[in-house]
Amino acid sequence: MKRFWKEVTVDGDGGVRLDERPVRTPGRLPLILPTRALADAVAKEWRGVGETVDPRAMPLTGLANAAIERVGAATAADLARYGDSDLLYYRADAPEPLVARQGAAWDPLLDWARTRYDVHFDVVAGVMHRAQPAATVARLADAVAARDRFALAALSQVVTLTGTLVGALALAEGAVDADALWRAAHVDEDWQAELWGADESAAAVRANRRRDYDAAVRFMELAR
Repeated sequence: MKRFWKEVTVDGDGGVRLDERPVRTPGRLPLILPTRALADAVAKEWRGVGETVDPRAMPLTGLANAAIERVGAATAADLARYGDSDLLYYRADAPEPLVARQGAAWDPLLDWARTRYDVHFDVVAGVMHRAQPAATVARLADAVAARDRFALAALSQVVTLTGTLVGALALAEGAVDADALWRAAHVDEDWQAELWGADESAAAVRANRRRDYDAAVRFMELAR
């Protein structure tokens, strides 16, 4: 789509307008944001459009579209499944420096969740799936289901990019900062890079993923 507007404004309902024409999602639903802060940030993306719209340069708008059009009970159910297969449950049994590094990054997140949700986790060595206690999975599922569609849109992207629902919930509740969670999610990857050297193509993929992650974190903060 070519740029046709001159002025971008935010109305009293949290909608973004282009020369008084309301912005709509790709499915033609009204793009109404839950907070003024998020509406202002989305409006800023539209102000920054050049001659044509580039969705890749508008991550907050994309997340808002997803929240309005696609996020719902099925999204919450999909996220809740990570409660049974979280990255943080599966540990190396050697070498000792890697074991220690995983523990230092991951144990505080599990400890937080144990206290916050009154749950128990079965932490295992290796990557073979082990079912977590039913009460644990149910309580994490309840924590996900309690969030609105905008919070879920951001949470979904964070979980997908990090592999940890526990970590994403800790981020959403202010128990861990974004940089610390990103490092925790990449302990194994960073270990391998230290041993064998960084791969240029993998580094480029990771940089793109970090941009998506940062956008989701910002969306999460602005939508509160």
